[in-house]
Amino acid sequence: MSEILEGVSLQPYNTFGLEAKADFFTDITELEDLKNALKWAGKHDLAYYILGGGSNVLLTGDFDGLIIKNSLKGIEVLEESDQEVVLKVAAGEVWHDLVLYTIEQGWGGIENMSLIPGTVGAAPMQNIGAYGVEIKDVFVSLEALNNRSLELETFDGEACQFGYRESVFKKELKGQYVISSVTIKLTKNPILNTSYGAINETLSQRGITQPTIKDVSDAVISIRQSKLPDPVKIGNSGSFFKNPVVTEAKYAALKESYDAPGYPQGSGEVKVPAGWLIEQAGWKGKRIGNIGVHDKQALVLVNHGGGSGKELYQLALDIQASVLAKFDITIHPEVNIL
Repeated sequence: MSEILEGVSLQPYNTFGLEAKADFFTDITELEDLKNALKWAGKHDLAYYILGGGSNVLLTGDFDGLIIKNSLKGIEVLEESDQEVVLKVAAGEVWHDLVLYTIEQGWGGIENMSLIPGTVGAAPMQNIGAYGVEIKDVFVSLEALNNRSLELETFDGEACQFGYRESVFKKELKGQYVISSVTIKLTKNPILNTSYGAINETLSQRGITQPTIKDVSDAVISIRQSKLPDPVKIGNSGSFFKNPVVTEAKYAALKESYDAPGYPQGSGEVKVPAGWLIEQAGWKGKRIGNIGVHDKQALVLVNHGGGSGKELYQLALDIQASVLAKFDITIHPEVNIL
């Protein structure tokens, strides 16, 4: 069994760089270690939390229980043909490292999701996505450990109930499973998606007329780096809020009053950029002590250094309240509040 440590600082394990301590901490690299850690938590009647890359969590204080760091590693080719390849990837692999690996192999499908922070296990949990592509688009299945039976179970796409930054693991099955691996299908003859955001513009600026998957990835990385702060330099978790989806009637009124941007969802609903709402409410670039809102992207809350999780959580609540008051729209955190 992997070692159980006491009184461990979680500052190195969250991209906000927040100081918080875990009563107990273990770093698992084998599935059997994960089972043993869950057994140990149960035996001692302790709460537990599975931590991946720490890029999608806001620690509002010390954790009274066991933090299990998921460091399961491995990439395995399950099937391969002239057209496609099916990969089984361990949950502890770094997502961006996986993207770069697939690009090196010439396998397309996830290049638009370059530089998304976090681990592979978190990808289906919140159906990560960027620039017109989501994990569900390449998803085959996942394996997850049932926390009670300690048996592995397989979930296909339908069972995962994917939605916008949602899955069954954030709703009905929250806290009941630990994702151990994810299986995806990629193509060797990729159809590039360059229509979203500034990808085409960036490619054009670089004089690229026939882009490869690497060109698309490089463009996405450049765009993201220009908008999002590096967590190594300033603590953040990327996009803090999900983009709200409103009715067409609601959006029409918003468009008339504020000329708001919107993206039709094909279901009588329109997605409105949360960053735009937050900026219009006056929060972009605002600093309160050691915390604040990024000056280039209002979706990003930041820890300038020395801030606390409670302060960041209060900032999030204040932003929610002001957006609701101004637009009558509720925005919800994408980040897990712990």
